[in-house]
Amino acid sequence: MTALLGPGGPDALAVLLVGDELLLGTVRDSNAAWLARTATAAGLRTTLVEIVPDVPERITEAVLRATGRADSVVVSGGIGPTSDDLTREALAAACGCALVRDEPAAATIEAWFARQGRNAGPAVMRMARRPECADMIANPTGTAPGIRLVLDGVAVYAVPGVPAELRAMVDAVVLPDIVGRAGLGEPTLSRTVEVALLGESAVTSLLHEVETAIAADPTADLAYLARPAHVTVRVSVRDAPQAARPRLLSYLAEVRAALGEHVVGEEGTTLAQAVVESLTERGETVATAESLTGGGVAREITTVPGSSAVLRGGVVAYAADLKVSLLGVPADLLVDPGVVSAEVAARMAIGVRAVTGADWGLATTGVAGPDAVGAHPPGEVYVAVAGPTGTVTRRLDVPGERARVRLMSAAHALNLLRLELAVRASGGGFAAGGESTMEPNR
Repeated sequence: MTALLGPGGPDALAVLLVGDELLLGTVRDSNAAWLARTATAAGLRTTLVEIVPDVPERITEAVLRATGRADSVVVSGGIGPTSDDLTREALAAACGCALVRDEPAAATIEAWFARQGRNAGPAVMRMARRPECADMIANPTGTAPGIRLVLDGVAVYAVPGVPAELRAMVDAVVLPDIVGRAGLGEPTLSRTVEVALLGESAVTSLLHEVETAIAADPTADLAYLARPAHVTVRVSVRDAPQAARPRLLSYLAEVRAALGEHVVGEEGTTLAQAVVESLTERGETVATAESLTGGGVAREITTVPGSSAVLRGGVVAYAADLKVSLLGVPADLLVDPGVVSAEVAARMAIGVRAVTGADWGLATTGVAGPDAVGAHPPGEVYVAVAGPTGTVTRRLDVPGERARVRLMSAAHALNLLRLELAVRASGGGFAAGGESTMEPNR
């Protein structure tokens, strides 16, 4: 994976991730995203991200290539004690010098193992080696020290791939050194707005005027990150903090106003978090009745710390007869209009609310696929919310494979509850786009 985002320069950073496990997909990388966010906040631009196998020649080539595209290079991984940790050898080849034993690093490693009542064997002591032209970077949370060297005026930093160790070393040594070398005067302030259940094209359409205004500001930037059921809008302003902050807040206010009810929150807020926070503020509870989502809605809620205060419980009534016996859905509704219907979804939500004593009942029923159920195609889904004053349902037609249908159905159910909570808080009726399908709940 290689991503080239712009030309090099004093504020340009290249990131190299070393490890066959990353290329094989057995380990998911988190270091590149963290490094990019951290660099951006410090006023740097990440211009290159590349994954490199555990082959010394390939690592050397990648380092030399990166030094031609950026003023600073961070290499993550390959400096541990095992035989496939070969970044030291690659760096020595890149600068054309021998590996030497760093005596202070060796003493630190030996002392660490002695405190554990163990001897540092030859394999472990490989970590005390560095290219002769390089310096060591202390590791405050682990045993493998980092390496710093300069190639043709470009600073190269090698740090462990273990996220906690990498972050500690970057925060303490690497980032201050890069910023000092670059002579950066202004950091970049960024905030994100989280948007639910709108596609990226719809979000950009709503933000057309805001985007035009931000584009006219050479210090500001608007970016998008699209994921299933979610789009993150990031606003950034690069300037002195006292000048950047008010402009950033102003742009954020414009973004929120343009997106309206689609805004879930800021700084990574999820639908489940928004629902839990709203219920907590109101001192209310929710219970779930799920068919095609198979407990997915309840699972999302329980990912949020503090959810035990608001989630009463859930019923996975996959079989039709359990919808009757556990949730009190009238048996005749299972025949006409049928299990896949707004009426059944509504009765499920009402039933789970009654069974659990929750303030709100949240239900899903439909066809996840891949096959149709009678006349109902894959992706035909109904979600319902039953609350203190009534019930609202929504029909969905969700394209895609089974996993996507289930994921989107759970997201729509949570979003419907989020909207209902917001409307009730404002003293309004049913949320926009919902249908009142039942008489007021009792």
